Amino acid sequence: MKEGYIKQSDRKKILLLTDDIRVHSGVAQIGREIALNTAHRYNWAQLAGSVKHPDKGKIADLSSEANKDIGIDDAYVKLYPVDGYGTPDILREVIKLEKPDAILLITDPRYFQWVFNMEEEIRKSIPIAYLNIWDDMPAPQYNEEFYESCDALFGISKQTVAINKIVLGEKADNKVIKYVPHGLDTKKFFPLKEETKEFIEFKNRFTKGEEKDFILFFNSRNIRRKSIPDALAAWKLFIDDLTEEQKNKALFILHTEPGSEHGTDLPAVISYLLGDDDKTVLISHQKLHYTQMNYLYNMADAVILISAAEGWGLSLTESLLTGTPFIANVTGGMQDQMRFVDDKGEWYTNSKEIPSNHYGTFTEHGEWVLPVYPKALGMVGSMVTPYIWDSRCDYRDAYENIKTLYSMSDKKRKKIGDSGRKWAIGNEAGFTSVKMANTFADGMEELFTTWEPRKNFVFLQDDDFKPRQLQHKLIY
Repeated sequence: MKEGYIKQSDRKKILLLTDDIRVHSGVAQIGREIALNTAHRYNWAQLAGSVKHPDKGKIADLSSEANKDIGIDDAYVKLYPVDGYGTPDILREVIKLEKPDAILLITDPRYFQWVFNMEEEIRKSIPIAYLNIWDDMPAPQYNEEFYESCDALFGISKQTVAINKIVLGEKADNKVIKYVPHGLDTKKFFPLKEETKEFIEFKNRFTKGEEKDFILFFNSRNIRRKSIPDALAAWKLFIDDLTEEQKNKALFILHTEPGSEHGTDLPAVISYLLGDDDKTVLISHQKLHYTQMNYLYNMADAVILISAAEGWGLSLTESLLTGTPFIANVTGGMQDQMRFVDDKGEWYTNSKEIPSNHYGTFTEHGEWVLPVYPKALGMVGSMVTPYIWDSRCDYRDAYENIKTLYSMSDKKRKKIGDSGRKWAIGNEAGFTSVKMANTFADGMEELFTTWEPRKNFVFLQDDDFKPRQLQHKLIY
């Protein structure tokens, strides 16, 4: 029997609000891994979100799939597809029908503002847990009401945990706050021991059967903050260093949309930087099965992600699990995956005193990463998120790291990649779906043990509200 198994009638039930866990977005993937890997301990229902859900009004039952995945016969995983993430009336109906013991939210808090507006109603009988993330400093005091509306805050990155505590101040003492980093399925992302016929055929689709000495890989959305043109500019400098023969054996694969109103026209950027006849850059934009995605990571000699803002960076986790070294900007949750070492010789943990390592306070890191430190931090914002750092690195630094990886032997690249995988699946990092699910379950058990229903009303004085001023230094 599965360790920690509880029979269905005795389990707590959790109502999940996030992207439909059957789709391929990052939050859907994480929601799916948590739900399916804890289905022996909890019953699950979901308001399964999509922009315009084609299955709206239907009910999907994933219980048999969960049974198969974790080896039990009484899982309960039921989905209620909705447009967006639902409405107050839909939430009330599902609560009435499913009678959950807790609600779990996953994604940007602005999508759940309508839920937070209901927190006084909900938390009288049901606790709210939030698997949350924030891309960068300064600590967003404008999120204070969102965090305060939750009973448990599970921070995906160490920086997010620090942000939760900084923003809440003394109010953090009344919350369950826990570090629950992203984890992925090691049966889906892993180093290939041999080149199968299927792998070779897949690889030849990209290389046209030609031998490649160096493949760089990017896998993420075509949106502005991912800084894809900067990565292409770095590649341009790298390619200019090579002979014609070497160029023919170098390839940069971008698995992303060629064009996006939220990003840029990548074919135009490639044409401008490298010319219309360039054969060193290839855009892959078809939806691929996870087996094929694993092939791409195994084909690659390195992965690059130099986003100006990044809450976690799942492509880095996939890179780690496949034993592929990576180049990344030192910002947000990507720092966790670089394993910086603090002045006490320990894995760096963000704090009020040193909320980010983007200034390069600590320079010792895991050998599997070639970090790029931001050269400019510009404060940007919008009406709903008034301020946040835009941490821009210099594409020339990324170029130097590409050149360094290129100059390494295959044996050296494999060694540092294997080192990253060993750490990622080990006890310290635990960036696996099973470890993530167990850490999440530990947090939920703490919540169920300590939670007290919200009072019917509270008395507030006008001096209970403190000014939303900066709670940490800008330079540290």
